[in-house]
Amino acid sequence: MSGKDGQIAELRRMLEASRRAVVFTGAGISTDSGIPDYRSPGGIWTKYKPVDFHDFMGSEEMRREYWRRKLATDTLVSQAEPNRGHRAVAELFRQGKASAIITQNVDGLHQKSGVAPDRVIELHGNTTYAHCLECGERYELAPIKQAFLKDETLPQCRNCGGIVKTATISFGQPMPEEEMRRAEEETLGSDLFLAIGSSLVVYPAADFPALAKRNGARLVIVNREATPLDGLADLALNLEIGPTLGAAVGVD
Repeated sequence: MSGKDGQIAELRRMLEASRRAVVFTGAGISTDSGIPDYRSPGGIWTKYKPVDFHDFMGSEEMRREYWRRKLATDTLVSQAEPNRGHRAVAELFRQGKASAIITQNVDGLHQKSGVAPDRVIELHGNTTYAHCLECGERYELAPIKQAFLKDETLPQCRNCGGIVKTATISFGQPMPEEEMRRAEEETLGSDLFLAIGSSLVVYPAADFPALAKRNGARLVIVNREATPLDGLADLALNLEIGPTLGAAVGVD
């Protein structure tokens, strides 16, 4: 058995032995769905520098720039469909192997693949809808997009007059306390922690794999490139994500 096939077979054995796996995902799992990652050459941040949250809050012009950049990249997310990697993760839930997904992604593709929304912990929020930063009222993007494209009208909450923003966590914006609490709880309850498609350099999110390992869980990392935590892992596979997970779980 080749090295690659042997690694996939070992991942399959670890999944079969697990009773409570937690899946941690980053941008790499969604690139096969046509969504570029952030840091690589040609990634989203090489074309559209993110708007800092404090700048967004302090300036109407920066809020307009935020929405210009959002609408320029929106098609990539709105038209994306789950790929083999997402389907393999969803199959782990169907089999009763996984208890939660902790994701750095904002694309909603785990939910679209069939995973129950209450099992997906979104550390960086969700870009497929917007909400009021004051009262939390949810807003769909289509009416916001239509008004903004007409004359760059900024969305405003109809309930309280507050500022409306996509439901993502921007640079400079505090991490969501409830999601961080749930992620820690799920991590500590896992017997297998599967980190997929993450460079594992963004903190505090990247603390979770190490926390799982310190708490006695087995740690698996699947990422195209090496990560700083590969040496800590029980199994590190620097392979293509969709084919690797699909082969390990038995999903085309």
